[in-house]
Amino acid sequence: MIKKRLFIILLFSISCLSQKINGISFVASNTPVTYEIIQPIVGMNANWITLMPFGFMKTTAETTIQYNSKRQWWGETKVGITKTAIEFHKLKIKTMLKPQIWIPNGGFTGQIKMKNEQDWFALEKSYETFILDYAQVAQDSQFEIFCMGTELNNFVISRPDYWEKLIQKIKKIYKGKLTYAENWDTYKNVPFIKELDYIGIDAYFPLSKDKTPTVDSIEKAWKPIKKGIRNLSSKYHKSVLFTEFGYQSKDFTTLEPWNHSESNAVNIDGQKNALQALFNTFWNEKWFAGGFLWKWYDTKNAGKIIDSDYTIQNKPAQESVRTWFKKHQK
Repeated sequence: MIKKRLFIILLFSISCLSQKINGISFVASNTPVTYEIIQPIVGMNANWITLMPFGFMKTTAETTIQYNSKRQWWGETKVGITKTAIEFHKLKIKTMLKPQIWIPNGGFTGQIKMKNEQDWFALEKSYETFILDYAQVAQDSQFEIFCMGTELNNFVISRPDYWEKLIQKIKKIYKGKLTYAENWDTYKNVPFIKELDYIGIDAYFPLSKDKTPTVDSIEKAWKPIKKGIRNLSSKYHKSVLFTEFGYQSKDFTTLEPWNHSESNAVNIDGQKNALQALFNTFWNEKWFAGGFLWKWYDTKNAGKIIDSDYTIQNKPAQESVRTWFKKHQK
């Protein structure tokens, strides 16, 4: 009898470990989240969402991060994050907290660089306050994953000692799974992968120059990229998590997937094909944990076939993602 129970527990554990993170990046709401807002995400067969509170820097040389301000959307504040997580947990949706930095006028966080050592110390102090504050939110609100940074390549490689110490401070506060989201072109540069539970990648890899790339052509383009990702996973014995992935519904969507310009014409087939190819390439791999689709708004009228934004809401790709997520629910 005891052996039988142990066998059942083992099978259950394997099932839980093999379940993919069918995640969606939920854009912060300016009002409290209701069942009516969450239910469509449940209907997508998603089992995870990520919440993204933003901190703000004026430039890539700014030393201070402003966050949790009354001027921010309610869903980006600590109160909003906490209450939103409660509502998702009620419906058995797991959560990742992913604090991010926003720099206006096209400033890229991967190029943050201070002018001198004094400025670096000031930035480090400000970022530590920012990220430890949200680590406490993640712990108190029982977020299952905490992402300790997003696309901070130059900051990370310029100050490795700081980041090693910061990770230890985070781990004293937060007891769940830890990751860090690095950009597609610098994900191999992260010096502290061994300290993480998941290798996090914002997977906006350039794949095809075609106006409407086919599923087959995109899958072929993924092959060498996939090999590099798999090798990194094998090197560190860590599962890979696409902390962000997605494509706009526009012409040439796989040429520069990170470029959120909406200057190209709407192309719903390109978006659908790109997502299908990504799922075909990665979701069946044991070393691949899953990922978070960018992005989902809190209104039922978001997206539609006249829209070229990343969201799949009210577009043909929505049904494709729903079907794929259902296939990998268990």
